[in-house]
Order: sequence, then structure tokens, then C-alpha cells
Amino acid sequence: MTKKSKLRLHIKRLEPVRDKYMFTDNRHPEKGILSAALGCISVTTYVLAVLFTYRNGGQALMQYAAASFVAAIFSVVGLTLGIMSRFEKDIFKLFPNIGIILNSLAVVFVAFLIVLNFVI
Repeated sequence: MTKKSKLRLHIKRLEPVRDKYMFTDNRHPEKGILSAALGCISVTTYVLAVLFTYRNGGQALMQYAAASFVAAIFSVVGLTLGIMSRFEKDIFKLFPNIGIILNSLAVVFVAFLIVLNFVI
């Protein structure tokens, strides 16, 4: 009496992977990469300034204000570069989108701090 095994081994044939690659002339724009980098610098600067001010008992030092001012300039320039690079043709839109999002967050944070200063 032969007993048939319940375990079956499925062997998948290797198929060419040519269909999975897409060849394109698109590129990552330099302005978009710079915009994303400036956005990262701005957001990081704001987070660190708020963290160090909190650790200092709520008293912001002049260095934190100066760094935040420079970060505000970076975020406006980065937002402009991100929007400019978004309108280029034949590009990948990853870095311009990241730059626009990060720099917009930084500008909104600055606006929030200014409004908060007048309210309190």
C-alpha cells in the first residue's frame, strides 16, 4: 500500500524580470533636493529650539532665537525652491513634495509662534 503525501512541493518557474523595470528619462531636480534638505534643517532647528527652551525652564536664549530666525529664512527659501522645482518637466516629484511639506510645516510653526506671542 502506498501512502500519498499530503505535503506538495510547488516549484515556481523563474520568469524574466524585464517587465518590472521602467526605463525613463526623469530625474530628481536639484532644487527639489535642496528644498527637502532646507526643510529638514528648518524642522530640526525648530524642534531642538523648543526642546532646549523647555529644558531651560521656558526661558529662550538669544542663540535659540537666532537659530530660529535663520531657520525661518531657510524655510521660506526652501518653500520657494520646492514650488519652483515642482513645475519642472520630466522629474520625479518625491523631493519637491517632501520639501514643500516640510517647509510649509516650518512656516506654519513660525506663524503659530508669532500668533501665540501676541495672545499670551
